Amino acid sequence: MGGVVPFGSGGNEKYIYDEYSGRLMLKAYYNMDAIEAGLDEVGRGCLAGPVVAAAVILPKDFSHSYLNDSKQLTKTQRIELEKEIVREALSYAVAEVDNFEIDKINILKASFLAMHRAVDKLHMKPEHLLVDGNRFTPYPLIPHTCIIKGDAHYFSIAAASVLAKNYRDELMCDLANQFPHYGWETNVGYPTIHHRKALSMHGPCSYHRMTFRLFKAEENQSIEEEAEDLGFL
Repeated sequence: MGGVVPFGSGGNEKYIYDEYSGRLMLKAYYNMDAIEAGLDEVGRGCLAGPVVAAAVILPKDFSHSYLNDSKQLTKTQRIELEKEIVREALSYAVAEVDNFEIDKINILKASFLAMHRAVDKLHMKPEHLLVDGNRFTPYPLIPHTCIIKGDAHYFSIAAASVLAKNYRDELMCDLANQFPHYGWETNVGYPTIHHRKALSMHGPCSYHRMTFRLFKAEENQSIEEEAEDLGFL
């Protein structure tokens, strides 16, 4: 039902070049003959808030000059890209798994569950799932392919990463108004120095993941290094 494919191997994918710069852009699809949904999630490494996933089905001829892994884009670019993705996508959906569910089932299972929920919400049923990463719990009756660093290689996965990140960032900014101590308007729940210090001073709130290591970094690892390892810095 699924497999893991590093970049540069696998299906009958199509490469697209920017006609102005000649730069190789992301690939439009993995399998030309299937309705394909790209899946990605954000927030796995956070200390608070939900993990959020998105699923996006794009036309086979979709292209864009700078759509990429959401971590490589500015906030302004992501906001503009969301408008284009929503306009051009054949179907898209965003879903979340909250911190209470994360604590019950663990973050890896919660990430897969969020992706499944996003697929559930699609108005068009995909025939193949392109999943960012190297592991995935199979979705019933739909084959999948895991693509390592897929959000930097396939438009549909990159689009999913943009929608998921925009949704989650906005949510955490809203929560920051209720819980101003933690700096969520800037760190969106990741383990930054400010977030750690606020936890030490004020303790956790109802949105923190209580099964996560909230108060100290790994032995011999600085807080800055930990946040960088989690993909935030």
